[in-house]
Parts: sequence; C-alpha cells; structure tokens
Amino acid sequence: MHEHLVREFIKTYGESDEKIRIFRSPGRVNLIGEYIVYNGGHVLPAALSMYTTVLARKMEGRTVRLMATDLKYVVQAELDRLKYYKAYKWGNYQLGVAAELMNAGYDIPGCEMLFEDKVPLGGGLSSSAAIEVASALAFSRLGGHEIDMTALALISQKAEHNYVGVNCGIMDQFASAMGRANHAILLDCRDLSYRHIPIDTSEYRLVIANTNKKRSLGDSAYNQRRSECETALAELKPAFPGARFLCDISLAGLMDNIGLIKDANRRKRAVHAASENERVLEGAKALESGNTRRFGELMVGSHESLRDDYEVSCKELDILVEAALAQDGTAGSRMTGAGFGGCTVSLVKCGAVDSFIENTGSIYSRETGLEASFYVSETSDGGTEVS
Repeated sequence: MHEHLVREFIKTYGESDEKIRIFRSPGRVNLIGEYIVYNGGHVLPAALSMYTTVLARKMEGRTVRLMATDLKYVVQAELDRLKYYKAYKWGNYQLGVAAELMNAGYDIPGCEMLFEDKVPLGGGLSSSAAIEVASALAFSRLGGHEIDMTALALISQKAEHNYVGVNCGIMDQFASAMGRANHAILLDCRDLSYRHIPIDTSEYRLVIANTNKKRSLGDSAYNQRRSECETALAELKPAFPGARFLCDISLAGLMDNIGLIKDANRRKRAVHAASENERVLEGAKALESGNTRRFGELMVGSHESLRDDYEVSCKELDILVEAALAQDGTAGSRMTGAGFGGCTVSLVKCGAVDSFIENTGSIYSRETGLEASFYVSETSDGGTEVS
C-alpha cells in the first residue's frame, strides 16, 4: 500500500540502517455544530477516510528534513533554531508541532520526512490538522514518547496558534486524533469531554461537495461575529450571571431574555449559538437511536440558521444544499466549515450516491457556472502508526 512512498523516500534521502516508520492522520468533516466552538457548545465531527501520510526516519544530528510528494524540493530546518522558520510557506505546520513538543519538554530527534496529502486543500476538511497530528505522532514516536492522543491534539492546536498564527479551535485536531471508524465524536468544547456516536454506514454515505468558490470575505467577517457573540453574552449576564459561554444558556432561556441584547445582529448570533448547540445534542440522540431521517432534518435546520442567523453562507453553498435536498436518497445536507465558500456535507443513501453527484453537480453548474468537486468518504479511525 505504501511501497511507492517508500521508494520515493529512499530516492530522496538514500538508504540507511534506520527503520522507515509510517504514520497517518485523517481530515475531518463536521456533521453538525458550526460556529459554536468558541461559544462553548457541542460539535459532532467525524474523521474521514482521507489522510495525510508521513514516512519518517531518524538521523544523526539536530536537523529536520521535510518533503511532500507534490513539492519536489526538501525543506531543511535546525531543531535548535525553529523560531526562525515561521515564515515558511510549506513546512511551518510540521515545524510548529516540533517546536511545541520541545516546549512541552519532549526530546525530538533529527529526522527525514516525506508527506503525502490526500485531504483536499482549502475545502474546510482540515488538511492542516491532519498534517499537524500526523507530524506530532511521527516526531513523538521517533523520540520514543508514547503521548496520549488528546495531548497530541492540544499540542497540534498550540502549534497553529503560536507558530502558524491561526487562532483555531480544538475541534479539527481533536477529530483528526480521536476519530473512530463508523462513528462521529460528540465533543463538549468547554472541557473536551467526548463520546463516540455510531453512524449507520451500512445504509448511508457522507458526500462532501466543494463549491470551488474562492472565499470573498477574510478574517474580519469571522472576527466580527465572534465579537458580536461576546458582546451578546455580556448583555445577557444580568439574567445568567453564571454563564461562561453563550451555549451555557438554553434556547428557551435566551428567548425569554432576548430583549437584553440591544442589537438585532447580536440577537441573531446568539439565537444561532443556542439553537445549534441543541441541534447537536438532539442529533447525537437521533444517530444513536438510528433515526437518520431526524438527523437529516437537523442538518437542514443547521444550514438555515447559518444562512439566516449567523449569515456565513453564500449563494453557491445555498444552491448546493438546495440541489442536494432535491435528490432521492438524501437524508440531509448543510454547509460545513467556515462558510462564504468551501464545502457542504450530505448524508446520502448508498444506492443513490452516483445519481446524487451527477444531478447535484449538473444543477450547481447550471446555476453558478462553476464545477463542484465531490468526495465520497467513509468515517475512519484517528491518527495512528501504520504497521
């Protein structure tokens, strides 16, 4: 399965008595629970059968060498000078993980690495988290450290914060590290408590559709919404003095006190946070009881809230969701990820997948002039060493 990668590794780095070890970690899709990580809510991501694979081998000295199968040059860095490589366009995620492992007190050996990325880039499926968790596994295991996967997820998140400069939540790295085949993860973002929720993979497949629309809004739009949520929570404090996050407040409690929030946009943001959190919890119960139809309805409710209350959808995402819901065999569909472009996720009956892709893609192309990319995926286990 990995013989072609071993040959490329040896072609790049040469022969050695040291063993080549293979690690991989998956991308993820969030089935429901969008924009509530920083609002203290629950999310329901699933690891996908799309992976970043890294071949790694120890070598003498304090140098790290990195190469990707689609980048035909080697990036080289000194472990004792990692602060000087933050501006690298490729390799900074890996080196950031090495830096955070060392900051946590773990010894990292000099090593050579070859990466193969099969998680689509820029579609909201967390290719960066897959790289980080796979790198964290490789660095730590080469150094002889058996670190808990939750701890590796947190180290990977710190790398993105402190080295790459992206203030991400924990969901992506956690799902990549802790995924389980045929399951999603019900994760409480307040304290990282979690449990695995079964998905009926005998009858349904996850179909991810990429709008292939370049996002037109930058960080300012996301920062504005986060600020609106923080202000809404402050305005609700007189009624809920113990609330640390918006999702600590039930939807019923919020609606009883909605007048405390002075701005109409802030009211909508708060309604999304409270309602989305309740959709996630109800969705987990629906999956556990085998009620896929109800889970699909909740996916649609999530999309409508993201479109109307959080206002992070766009024409292309809405068209993809509407086209998906018009197809026989579709249980539910919604935008997933940051929005303003990116991907949708749909739950589709196995026998209807081919017609779903053909018909949904045709409608989307006719309505937008763009071609959507489709990925059919099973759920998978999280990061691991491949024997």
